[in-house]
Amino acid sequence: MAQVLVLTNAPLSEQVLPSLELLSHRSRQIPAEPAQLIHAPDYDVVIVDGRHDLVAAKSLCRLLRTTGQDAPLLLVVTEGGMSALSGDWGIDDVLLVTAGPAEIDARLRLALARRDDAAEPARVQASGVTIDEQSYSAKLRGRPLDLTYKEFQLLHFLATHPARVFTREQLLSEVWGYDYFGGTRTVDVHVRRLRAKLGDQEQIIGTVRNVGYRFNVNEDENLVEAG
Repeated sequence: MAQVLVLTNAPLSEQVLPSLELLSHRSRQIPAEPAQLIHAPDYDVVIVDGRHDLVAAKSLCRLLRTTGQDAPLLLVVTEGGMSALSGDWGIDDVLLVTAGPAEIDARLRLALARRDDAAEPARVQASGVTIDEQSYSAKLRGRPLDLTYKEFQLLHFLATHPARVFTREQLLSEVWGYDYFGGTRTVDVHVRRLRAKLGDQEQIIGTVRNVGYRFNVNEDENLVEAG
């Protein structure tokens, strides 16, 4: 069951999406103003009423996105308003005012699922190395690796591009950034330190002579698993 917040300038007695009331989701209507969200009750999904004023609805949707509102954002329109929609509205889905309960429920579930999938970080796992992107930590066959931030970034970058060879210059720009003024020697130093911490598995970070480095991955392992 989701908590749905409906933003509308219609009278509170008027239901923006009548079929929503037939579902078990909790819904509440408040004035269609971004400031109202500050004191709004908890919500999982935001629905914007675009039935009567598409210009105002578009401005509100875009404003909600630019101010960091990250809950799924759905828009209710009449059939005539469909032609005005485009990618720059910033919405996750659209509902016709005539949508039935089954359609509304499905669109809410799908919008929430997409948000959860996008928010869940991936776990990189290959050649015995497991990398947790959320906690910035890595393990080798279950043993925690005591890595500095740059060592972690270097390992993560190589592991997410298995078997691909990168020059020192490429690694320097990708891991340290284009504005880093140090030389490519920095890459060699960090690779050496990273290999030392990998111990007898140091061959995971392979050297391609006269080119650069790569992450050696076993063919029978998956690189990325769902977190």
